[in-house]
Amino acid sequence: MTSAGMLRAMTAGSALEVAPALLGAVLSHTTEEGTVSVRLTEVEAYLGVGEDPGSHAHRGRTPRTAPMFGPPGHLYAYFTYGMHVCVNVVCSPVGTASAVLLRAGEVVAGQDLAAMRRGAQVRARDLARGPARLTVALGIALGQSGDDLSIAPFSLVLPEQRAAVIVSGPRTGVSGIGGGAAYPWRFTLPGEPTVSPYRRSPRALE
Repeated sequence: MTSAGMLRAMTAGSALEVAPALLGAVLSHTTEEGTVSVRLTEVEAYLGVGEDPGSHAHRGRTPRTAPMFGPPGHLYAYFTYGMHVCVNVVCSPVGTASAVLLRAGEVVAGQDLAAMRRGAQVRARDLARGPARLTVALGIALGQSGDDLSIAPFSLVLPEQRAAVIVSGPRTGVSGIGGGAAYPWRFTLPGEPTVSPYRRSPRALE
């Protein structure tokens, strides 16, 4: 099976299955400036209509969330807080909304370019530490939502084997019941300095 086929097969499952399997994967994005690659250390799973009160797709399909209902292995990007773009890997078969938010990672290639985008004063561990920072470091634009992650300018290389130890807990900054302990759908690699600090939403409910 080709690498594209492997990615499509792996991401065809639920985000709850795909999210921990993406830890250690390397996402690369190439622009005219060059290529930046990030090894994923922190992700969050989001399900779809009626399943996940913390998901953008909870109440159904909208123009913004349409990529979440599309083919697995594609990109879902969204604008948040009026200033940031965050990116997700779409999961599940076409028609079922499910995605994994890429929250943080280690820049393993293109460090100079990532630092230019993020600022020369930013420490290496902070270049992609947080979902908006990760998107900036990789140079991904909102208009690329829906793009196939298995073809240029993207590459998503899965880890050879799943991490032996994975930490899970409530999702960061999610309001309502979706941000509570009933949804421990944030997954991280333990001991990684690039993992972003957990911040509970003041409107999260148990």
